[in-house]
Amino acid sequence: MGYTVVNRGGFGTWGGGGMFPPAIKALLWANGGMFLAQMYASAPLLHYLGLSPAMVMKGAVWQLFTYMFLHGDFFHILFNMLALWMFGRDIEDVWGTRAFLKYYMICGIGAGVVTALVLWGSVVPTIGASGAIFGILLAFGMLWPDRIIYLWFFFPIKAKYMVMLFGALELVASFKFTADGVGHFTHLGGLAIGFLYLKMGDRPFRFPRPLAFLGVWRGRQKARRLKKQWEDQRALMEAVDRVLDRINEVGFEQLTPEEKAILERASQKLSTEKSKS
Repeated sequence: MGYTVVNRGGFGTWGGGGMFPPAIKALLWANGGMFLAQMYASAPLLHYLGLSPAMVMKGAVWQLFTYMFLHGDFFHILFNMLALWMFGRDIEDVWGTRAFLKYYMICGIGAGVVTALVLWGSVVPTIGASGAIFGILLAFGMLWPDRIIYLWFFFPIKAKYMVMLFGALELVASFKFTADGVGHFTHLGGLAIGFLYLKMGDRPFRFPRPLAFLGVWRGRQKARRLKKQWEDQRALMEAVDRVLDRINEVGFEQLTPEEKAILERASQKLSTEKSKS
């Protein structure tokens, strides 16, 4: 597939990370280097590093990572790396290198897990960065849904509709063309894992994904504690006001033990707050 992007600032504008931000550059070098290695040792690399679901089920779990860096031919790697560069630059500029690389790896490995589970008995290896790339396309569409993409270089389409279109095409193809040599389940896996990742937690990049819900829960617990402290303090101040009114009416000596205890508690609280400050 072919596409080109029209940025908000016009075609040809770059973000703060320049044309080749660190993560993009590292991934381009890694994929390019592995492609050159394939030219000399394609068969063994494909066997040991390609994603073979049957081998993964027998313990070759490293293939869930390594398959992303192998490609079938020049045009396979060309379009994947072109998509990575075109859509990934802006995302890395916004998220930062670490968060971008983390998301890329989670989408790629997650897509591999989906492929291994769906095709668990297959010995045909799946290769390519397409699972991670589909995650990148999804993130781009969610970050800039109305940015115009020129699909196949001629047809303008908003990014959000492009993601929907690709997702629908892959869903149909996964059922109709199961033996066409294309990892449709891997593409769908990248989209699904990317979507789940981006939707986890209120602030998805402040803490690791497995701790997202824990972080939200802790925030809510803290908010409840602060609310209770504020309510207790307000109730104490209202009680102090009532005692002071009583002092004006009958004098301090006529206060009940409970009213004197309220003043004592308020005095202790005031002393504590002063010592903290």
